[in-house]
Amino acid sequence: MLRSVSLPIATDQPSGPDDWRWQLRHRISGLAELESLLPLTADERAGLAAAPDHFRVGITPYYFSLVDRNHAACPVRMQVIPRGGELVIEPGEMLDPLGEDAHRPVSAIFHRYPDRCLLLALDRCAIYCRHCNRRRLVGQQESSITRSDLDQAIDYIRRTPAIRDVLISGGDPLTLSTDRLEEIIAAVRAISHVEIIRIGTRVPVVLPMRIDDDLTAMLRRYHPLYINTHFNHPKELTPIARAACERLANAGIPLGNQTVLLRGVNSSARVLRKLFTELLRCRVRPYYLFQGDVAEGTGHLRTSVETGVEMMQQLRGHISGLAVPHLVIDTPGGMGKVNIGPDYVVSRGPDKWVLRNYEGQLVDYPQPAASDPTCAYDEVYFGAGNDATAS
Repeated sequence: MLRSVSLPIATDQPSGPDDWRWQLRHRISGLAELESLLPLTADERAGLAAAPDHFRVGITPYYFSLVDRNHAACPVRMQVIPRGGELVIEPGEMLDPLGEDAHRPVSAIFHRYPDRCLLLALDRCAIYCRHCNRRRLVGQQESSITRSDLDQAIDYIRRTPAIRDVLISGGDPLTLSTDRLEEIIAAVRAISHVEIIRIGTRVPVVLPMRIDDDLTAMLRRYHPLYINTHFNHPKELTPIARAACERLANAGIPLGNQTVLLRGVNSSARVLRKLFTELLRCRVRPYYLFQGDVAEGTGHLRTSVETGVEMMQQLRGHISGLAVPHLVIDTPGGMGKVNIGPDYVVSRGPDKWVLRNYEGQLVDYPQPAASDPTCAYDEVYFGAGNDATAS
């Protein structure tokens, strides 16, 4: 059982703008407040006026400081200030676009893949992204995750030995106090069949002062532990955000990044090239480039699949392979992730394949005479009749 605490989000006395708790307490929200801070467009006013009935608005002062007051097309501004398009539900959009609720054996667990699950640590974020795919759960007053929910989640993982990999997500786990977060991580790490713990967070992007020495010292006690974060535009890679990534990397935590392809925000090859190469300099590996999920009210931000493929065409071969993520669609209805991308195969045959390189040139790849893929040493290494994945 997890020991009792009063509130899920840290509420220590904040000291000022450099303190992450101050940032959470002073989040910017609502039409009146935003109108007092920058000139809003009519489209933004319409979105803000309707936001209380659709999806919460919340912006840390730090992240808001990156907004260009003079340009409505600012990529930071577009991610946090709702627009009229958010009120439109396009054909095919869903309240639960990834079918997560169908894979929810207990309230704080999504178990869609055999050997890994997602643990919902809380339902609050530092900011509320307008492209959020979990808006039915995140930031809603009536959907709080209780201590009993978390106890049931830990128990479910404990009695499900197939689970080797636990992704702690939400909401944003790094908005929890360090002590509270450690309770959850320690409870998961104590389960013998859990090999890997991952944390999904946007805190390095929108609340980088949270990545302090106490947090990193705690996290490094629970290796192997991985963090995936969510930079969408190079404008977000400020000196303090870079320092936050460096601090995590110095704690031995491998960092990945999951970018969502957003129309008008980063649907440009030169933006993505800059973002992904700069992430590598921060020791963050570009992991996924997501086509936008079909969440209700996000159609105005999604791009066509053809745009995503074209972006990959302009990345592959033009920047380091380390900087090129997988382009994926997390398929509607909970059918899992599907990799997509340019087709470099021109023809297939038993003797050769004809391939097209990134410059459009054709090249032959000759097939070997033998085609038996058997590894004769497998039975020695794994034991006769044993499946390697069951070890």
